[in-house]
Amino acid sequence: MSAGVRRLLIVVVVAVLLYFVIAQPEGAADVVRSIVAIIGSALSSIATFFRSLF
Repeated sequence: MSAGVRRLLIVVVVAVLLYFVIAQPEGAADVVRSIVAIIGSALSSIATFFRSLF
């Protein structure tokens, strides 16, 4: 992927995220909370796996 296309995609993604945060701040907060919960659950599962190995 060329640098110009990559830069354009980054600008578009940032613009959409900013619009979502400005237009629907509660919805954006819910999405972030869900993502953090998923990551936390995954890390907890990985930690449990490694604890069970030892």
